[in-house]
Amino acid sequence: MKLKKLLSLKQWSTIFSSSWRYVISPKVAIGDKLLFTIPVLLYWVLPDFMPFLPIDDIGVTMLLMGWFVSRMGRKYPALQVGNEAIK
Repeated sequence: MKLKKLLSLKQWSTIFSSSWRYVISPKVAIGDKLLFTIPVLLYWVLPDFMPFLPIDDIGVTMLLMGWFVSRMGRKYPALQVGNEAIK
């Protein structure tokens, strides 16, 4: 992701809404959903490098969210935001 896109509020709002849609969609396989949710949950629950500071947890979650949305966008193109198939 380019730096300009990384700092774009519009880009992150699209990533947040897309990731949520992929996680709750019945068309996405359970294994694909778990590929995102399990590492995020483990990272939030397990001890981390900076205890009591959630900044690193949020950063890792956002990076995984960006990766998850780009992967699901390639795997399930009919479910992308803006397509009529998801609505």
